[in-house]
Amino acid sequence: MYGCETWSLTLREEGKLRVFENMVLRRIFGPRRDKVTGKWRRLHNEELSDLYSSPNIVRVIKSRRMRWAGHVARTGEERVGRPRLRWVDNIRMDLQEVGCGYMDWLG
Repeated sequence: MYGCETWSLTLREEGKLRVFENMVLRRIFGPRRDKVTGKWRRLHNEELSDLYSSPNIVRVIKSRRMRWAGHVARTGEERVGRPRLRWVDNIRMDLQEVGCGYMDWLG
């Protein structure tokens, strides 16, 4: 997750990250024995989220991206580097997703 503050994720990439995270969590927590049948089974996604109380990987990336947006907003317009339009659009979508609507976070 190094540098994830600057990633522009597509929905497909977000899905792949969620699948990878669930695969790792299933490996960590292992299978469970079904109480009714007595057979071993894999954990469902809901069970994984109950066992692992931390936010999912996509939410962590989005929160880090918004935290980085604060740093970018304080640096001003003279910053040189990557084109800001695509990244700024992601910040606006992140703000709408968490319920803040469109905020003028730059100014």
